[in-house]
Amino acid sequence: MSAAKDILLELLKKDGKPERLLKEYEPFEMIMNDPLNQFCRGNRQKGKTTYDRWGTCIMFPEDAPGPMPHVTEDNKVCPDVTEWRNYVKVPDLVANCSEGWEAALELKEEIHKKGQLAMGFMGTGIFEQCHYLMGFEDTLVNLLAEPDDMHELVDAIAEYRFTYAKLLVDNLHPDAILSHDDWGAKTSLFMNPDTWREYFKEPYRKIYGYMRDNGVIVVHHADSYCEPIAEDMAEVGVQIWQGVLPSNDIVAMQKKLDGKMVFMGGIDAAKVDRADSSEEEIRAEVRRACETYAPGGHFIPCLTYGLKDSGIFPGVDRIIEDEVERYNQEHA
Repeated sequence: MSAAKDILLELLKKDGKPERLLKEYEPFEMIMNDPLNQFCRGNRQKGKTTYDRWGTCIMFPEDAPGPMPHVTEDNKVCPDVTEWRNYVKVPDLVANCSEGWEAALELKEEIHKKGQLAMGFMGTGIFEQCHYLMGFEDTLVNLLAEPDDMHELVDAIAEYRFTYAKLLVDNLHPDAILSHDDWGAKTSLFMNPDTWREYFKEPYRKIYGYMRDNGVIVVHHADSYCEPIAEDMAEVGVQIWQGVLPSNDIVAMQKKLDGKMVFMGGIDAAKVDRADSSEEEIRAEVRRACETYAPGGHFIPCLTYGLKDSGIFPGVDRIIEDEVERYNQEHA
C-alpha cells in the first residue's frame, strides 16, 4: 500500500487515481514553532486576553476551542479607514523573523524521517486581517463605501502577507503551507463574488504563485461557502481547498473543476463534533460524505476545521478516521 504522502501527490494530479481515500490530515505534520508563528501568535494562551502585533484584542476563554478577535467600538485598531495610515502599523516581519529557524528545520527533518509532508502555517488571511483591525461590519461596509482607502489597506496587508509567505518558503522550504482566510458564512459569501475578485484575487495569485513556483503545495483553509469563487481559487493557485463545507455543492464543483483542485472537508462538524453526538451519528455522517463525494474524485474526507486533530470533543477524529478506513476496506 502506498504511503499517505504518495497518495496525496497522486491526488493532486489532474488525472490522478489514488488507491484509497486519505484520512483527514494523514499525509501532513504541522510546523508551528517557526519564528513567524512565535512572533505573530506566540502569546495566545487559553484563559488569557492578549493583543496581537497589530494591536487587536484576542480573547481565548478557558471553554473556547480557540482564540478569537474581540473588536469593539472602543478598542478597534482602525476606527476610520480614510485615516488608516494613522492607526495601522504593519509589523516588521523581516526585522523580527529572519533568524532563529533552527528548531523548525529540525522538526521538518523529523517529519520527513517519518515519511510525512511538512506543513507550514499561515493564520489570519488578508480579509480576516481587515476585520481584525476594524470589525466585521466596518470591513464589509468599507469595501463598498470607501473603495480607494480599502484598496490601499488591503494592498498593505497583502504585501505583509506576501512577506510572510516568502520568509516561510525561503527559510523553511515546507512541502505544503496551510493558509487561512475565511471568505463566507455557511450558505453565502460575505461579499459579492466580483467584490472578492476586485480586492483579493490578485493578491492571492501573487502569494500562492510564489509558493507554487518554489514547489510548495498550496492548501487554503476556508470553512465557509465559497462555491461561486471555487474556479477563481483554483486559478490563483489553490491546490487543496481545506474546510469545504457540505453546504457547498461539492459534487457539482468536482465536475466543474475536473481535477484542478482537491476538496478536503465535506463532513458536517455540527452533526458530529458535539458533546452529545453518538458514535453511530459520527459514522453515518462520515459514510455519507465518503459515498457522496469519493466517486467524483479529488476528495479528502475531513472535519472542516483548519488544523490537524482539531476536533473539539474527545474521540471524534479517531472515529472519523476509523470510518474512512472501513470505507476504504470495503472499496479496495
